[in-house]
Amino acid sequence: MAGGAVVNTGGGKDYPGKLTMFVLFACIVAATGGLIFGYDIGISGGVTSMNPFLIKFFPGVYRQEQEAERNQSNQYCKFDSQLLTIFTSSLYLAALVASFFAATVTRVAGRKWSMFAGGVTFLVGAALNGAANNLLMLILGRVLLGIGVGFANQSVPVYLSEMAPARLRGMLNIGFQQMITLGILCANLINYGTAKIKGGWGWRVSLALAAVPAAIIAVGSLFLPDTPNSLIDRGYTDEAKRMLRRVRGTDDVEEEYGDLVAASDESKLVAHPWRNILQRRYRPQLVFAVAIPFFQQLTGINVIMFYAPVLFKTLGFADDASLMSAVITGLVNVFATSVSIVTVDRLGRRKLFLQGGAQMLACQIVVGALIGAKFGFTGVAVIPKGYAAFVVLFICAYVAGFAWSWGPLGWLVPSEIFPLEIRSAGQSITVSVNMFCTFVIAQAFLPMLCRFKFMLFFFFGAWVLVMTLFVAFLLPETKNVPIEEMVLIWKSHWYWSRFIRDEDVHVGAGVEMHSNGKIQAAKLNV
Repeated sequence: MAGGAVVNTGGGKDYPGKLTMFVLFACIVAATGGLIFGYDIGISGGVTSMNPFLIKFFPGVYRQEQEAERNQSNQYCKFDSQLLTIFTSSLYLAALVASFFAATVTRVAGRKWSMFAGGVTFLVGAALNGAANNLLMLILGRVLLGIGVGFANQSVPVYLSEMAPARLRGMLNIGFQQMITLGILCANLINYGTAKIKGGWGWRVSLALAAVPAAIIAVGSLFLPDTPNSLIDRGYTDEAKRMLRRVRGTDDVEEEYGDLVAASDESKLVAHPWRNILQRRYRPQLVFAVAIPFFQQLTGINVIMFYAPVLFKTLGFADDASLMSAVITGLVNVFATSVSIVTVDRLGRRKLFLQGGAQMLACQIVVGALIGAKFGFTGVAVIPKGYAAFVVLFICAYVAGFAWSWGPLGWLVPSEIFPLEIRSAGQSITVSVNMFCTFVIAQAFLPMLCRFKFMLFFFFGAWVLVMTLFVAFLLPETKNVPIEEMVLIWKSHWYWSRFIRDEDVHVGAGVEMHSNGKIQAAKLNV
């Protein structure tokens, strides 16, 4: 198969153990860190389509929208405002910066305290946003929300990947993305309800209710156990062995414990993980730490999720109808992510990436063509309800393709490929690139919609084609491979093997790499 090392169904080592209720509960609680990110994605697009919110904070945008409606002028440009996009995108710039500080907290204090810090900061930001009386308070609240998202997104995927048994890592890790989609759906439903509140203060309820998911992760994190990997890395070896027995549900943990200790000992030789991640032997991980979040944002998904109500208003839906259309896409997002949970550890990461990419590409082309056929380059048209519903159908198909591929796998794959010595640094790079690209896309989308018009969908479609080819040729399959043995898939890959010397491989007892790319049970001599 072009471009991928093939890992047999046994992966590397298959450590003894099972999925215990203790691990399942811990992973569910940790995954709720995704709620705060998802809730914000859904809520920000909704409130920016509410007229009372626009009148109070962005009166220029409101006047621009009303003028476009009265004169039936260019629909592409009626929401084009740098102040409006700063409101949305300021969170992601703050999350970018916060992720670097979160790396230190995650490594030194453990994963759970990074989640706690994220929840508390997000809670304060939600309170400030709900009580905002001016644009400064609004932006300051967004910045605090961003800090919370940066801490949670840095720690939660790593925590889930470390707690989960290798053969179920994909399913449990995607719980994070499932919570993101639930957060988006809840936000869409809340926006739909609060938009009907008379008196024009419904937007305050929408923004303030972000405190609920923040409280869930903040309180929940206090009851979470530390991962064995983190305990060993911080010197609590006896407690780590007890925890490993508990999370695996067996006393037969000596082999896995030995591999974790060996990985920790090697990580302690790395005094400067930020410098070491630039070494040649970590080139595959560094490339994917940057490329996957970069490509994930260039699918155009956050354009749909941020601005779904705005986009549907541009298509000619009324206020309530545009919010309901966003609810529909949110439901599709939730159910399609469930498909990924069920299939990711059976089909593997590559198949979902490739199928989802093909589906998104086709939908981007169709949606762009449908919008272009009606609005053209003038942006002036009246869209029949049936035609608009047809556009929404293909947008839903696009969301489904993303939700079982680039959505969950964009967080899963980076969290499982880093060796312990650079794991915190690598995850911080992933989060920061994700947040930076989200910031740029959020900042640029409305001006791009105004200038590119329907061609914007073809722009994102071209990127989907590029990223699908990137996965086809350069991403090896990682399903069922223990995290501490992930170096073996890079060593056996047709391209990445050139960056990894034999002496760089310090794991793999009981595993042998064959020239055909398979990893099978044997003794690896290094």
